[in-house]
Amino acid sequence: MLAKRLSPSALAGTNPEELAGAVLLAPVQLSRGTVRKGTRVDGSLGADLIAAARSGGLSQALRIAWPDASDLHEDEAAERLAAAAIGPGIERHSLRQSRLDLAAGWDGVLHVRTDGLTQLNTLDSLELFTLFHGQAVRAGQVVASVKVAPHLIPTALVEAGVRIAGEHAPLLEVRPYLALEAAALVAETIAGSALARFEAGARTKVEALGGRFAGTTVIASGEPDAAEREARAALESLAIARKLPVILVGGVSAGDPLAPFFAALRTLGGQMVRHGVPAHPGSMIWLAELDGSRLLGLPQCGMFTLATAADLVLPRLLTGEALTAADLADLAHGGVLVKEMRFRFPPYAQGLEAPEG
Repeated sequence: MLAKRLSPSALAGTNPEELAGAVLLAPVQLSRGTVRKGTRVDGSLGADLIAAARSGGLSQALRIAWPDASDLHEDEAAERLAAAAIGPGIERHSLRQSRLDLAAGWDGVLHVRTDGLTQLNTLDSLELFTLFHGQAVRAGQVVASVKVAPHLIPTALVEAGVRIAGEHAPLLEVRPYLALEAAALVAETIAGSALARFEAGARTKVEALGGRFAGTTVIASGEPDAAEREARAALESLAIARKLPVILVGGVSAGDPLAPFFAALRTLGGQMVRHGVPAHPGSMIWLAELDGSRLLGLPQCGMFTLATAADLVLPRLLTGEALTAADLADLAHGGVLVKEMRFRFPPYAQGLEAPEG
């Protein structure tokens, strides 16, 4: 790249052909309007710039650069990086001031290979920035942007970024919600309007994420052995016989190892994925697995009508993701779910209250 600062007098003595192919390094005010920085100079613009210099219409020096054969313009560099980074469910918007926005092609959950993202951004002048990994997004919502800092950049540097994106492919994707069937289990004494609120809350969340709500089973007995038998029968029906991929459980605390529900789960060969998650509110939710079904539990049924960490987990389950303990551990970054963090929740949770404490 050859960069120069041409004074108005020097520019006035220049031929338009000498400016062809160069790139403006700063905006220029002409009678026809402002020409933004990063603009490629063609014959018409070159003639206008020279005419302005000769007529006294250009008061400041022209800052301009000519690319080497090994250089890329920032727009082309951004296009190449975007093409390498995007996976399913990501659409490219038109370039705007040399920034290329990437949007969700459908409702779902954004997945970001954060190691690859960091590695790419360690390359000087390359910029790819995103929403949070695991964030629920809507179709058309901007989930990431690509920008290249200088107006001209070595091709080799862009190619290095493209290689990193390829090594972590897909670096970005939006996994769609699937029409999965989900049921609910209640393992606490609840009836009447409280049960109706729980079921309405569970149904609203499942259906808002494209799922089908299969109803609620109540474990009515308060006696431990009887409650364990009821829980075992319910799990045999929902998880083993019907093979429902997602089961929501209310009234079982991650901190209670003596809960009859957990005894029933162990008897059937189920396993806990994680007791509690590093996020608040909702740190006492839990996740378990039984015969391919994922069980998401909250300690009180009333929490299903509130906004908690469960609302970061449920969208991912309803894309069919088999969440691991490591995935839940990742919730720690950004896990202080105060009011200002509500943007992380799916749309249905934006207006919900948070639990006290």
